[in-house]
Amino acid sequence: MSTAILVRLPEVLVEQLDTISKEAQRPRSFIIQKALEFYIEDYADLQIALDRLHDKTDIIISSKELKKSMMSL
Repeated sequence: MSTAILVRLPEVLVEQLDTISKEAQRPRSFIIQKALEFYIEDYADLQIALDRLHDKTDIIISSKELKKSMMSL
């Protein structure tokens, strides 16, 4: 099921959207949907990173320790 929404965009953004749409040979709605999916995924990743950053119980290792652990793989 899909829902139609109305969004007002600056003309320059519409021009960029149209360029991408033509290059990808996909409709505007497809490009917008994919962009939103990527944004929401990135936003969720950011929230996880921020939660871990503020978690005082999360273990912090140095870059040297990380490199050493990666070399042993």
